Amino acid sequence: MSVLDVFWIFFMLSALQPILRQRFLEAARQRLIALIERQRTSRVILLVHRQETMGLLGFPIYRFIDIQDSEEVLRAIELTDPQTPIDLVLHTPGGLVLASQQIARALKRHPGKVTVHVPHYAMSGGTLIALAADEILMSPNAVLGPVDPQLGPKPAASVLKVIERKPIAEVDDETIILADQAEKAIQQVRECVAELLTEHYPEEDAQRLAATLSEGTWTHDHPITRERAEALKLRVAGPTPPEVMRLMSLYAQPIRRAGAVEYLPEPRRPGRRAPGAPARTGRR
Repeated sequence: MSVLDVFWIFFMLSALQPILRQRFLEAARQRLIALIERQRTSRVILLVHRQETMGLLGFPIYRFIDIQDSEEVLRAIELTDPQTPIDLVLHTPGGLVLASQQIARALKRHPGKVTVHVPHYAMSGGTLIALAADEILMSPNAVLGPVDPQLGPKPAASVLKVIERKPIAEVDDETIILADQAEKAIQQVRECVAELLTEHYPEEDAQRLAATLSEGTWTHDHPITRERAEALKLRVAGPTPPEVMRLMSLYAQPIRRAGAVEYLPEPRRPGRRAPGAPARTGRR
């Protein structure tokens, strides 16, 4: 075998390695999804966004809930028997209000039990979807977020405060138009949230929660922890199952550089010696 033959074999193996790795990863995901479906006798749907992936030339690409996502989730719901429970795994920074509302309303209309799993975070539109569930399962450190609408980079609630605090003669036309849009956007989101909550909450509680989450009580990226969600009386029923956390490990962040976090991927318990560490023979 010549040096050229060795080179071409190496080249072909190098070219095939990423494809084979992706196929093995997809197969592992499918096996684990099937296992969870058998354990919970449900349809498992994942809506997973990595907030930033490094694209061509190193530019960041941000992923969020869009119309394509809503079409895919709605199709999965329609393919599910009405009495079959749905387990939706959410990992998203949010996205389009329209797409999030479509998913949330489709889940609310599903006759079978709907459980939303939040292993790490489901902000903004992700929280809106979670509110449609019969129960929410959050890992101890997972967070939800406010659903107050944004007008481009500007929070709708903050735009309204400009109108409230300044004489109208001192406000420019563009801000007045934005304020009009902001008022409508907040009202629409508040009504949507109240609609999603009325099945499981008294009318007064649903309206109170809808106002708290949609009217700019906090900044848009404020984390609503599991403890805060329970204090708000959201339907948080417990922690995310271990199998869902294992499934999330198969959706690792694509990177083009060395990762910033490193650890041995196994549980550590008191008194357990780390692999390769010298044994202790006693105290000195």
